[in-house]
Amino acid sequence: MPNATVLAEKQQLVSEVTAKLQGSACTVVADYRGLSVAQVTLLRKNLREAGVEFQVLKNSLVRRATAEANLSELDSVLTGPTAIAFSTDVVAPAKILAEFAKKNDKLEIKGGVVEGRVVDQAQIKALADLPSRDGLLSMLLSVLQAPIRNFALAVKAVAEKEA
Repeated sequence: MPNATVLAEKQQLVSEVTAKLQGSACTVVADYRGLSVAQVTLLRKNLREAGVEFQVLKNSLVRRATAEANLSELDSVLTGPTAIAFSTDVVAPAKILAEFAKKNDKLEIKGGVVEGRVVDQAQIKALADLPSRDGLLSMLLSVLQAPIRNFALAVKAVAEKEA
């Protein structure tokens, strides 16, 4: 029979992971086996700077959390050493982990959850290829400015022609 305090701690951890799964816009599950301590430290630093929480969790505890969060389809990727990145930004964890995996072939993205929907490795990598939020905003701004800029150039050309 497990100790009551240990059981309570595990139940608390499952509740926390469940809340993170439900509250994060993007959750990425990765296998970090084979990375050195320095590489994991660098990865954690990059993720922390982007506001992404990165944890190594026991698969059994995460399975209980996925059951509580109605995300049991994620259980298929919960094998071997598992690290999970939680973020309120949809693109950041996928982008950082995918870029890190390109440089370090030992890091393997297994799958994840994007806005409450379980996705596979290919979908996470496709999400990583999207521009960042700032990049998307700058694209939108340039699209919105184009008609005004063209109108201003036309007015300027008419003014110069009449002068």
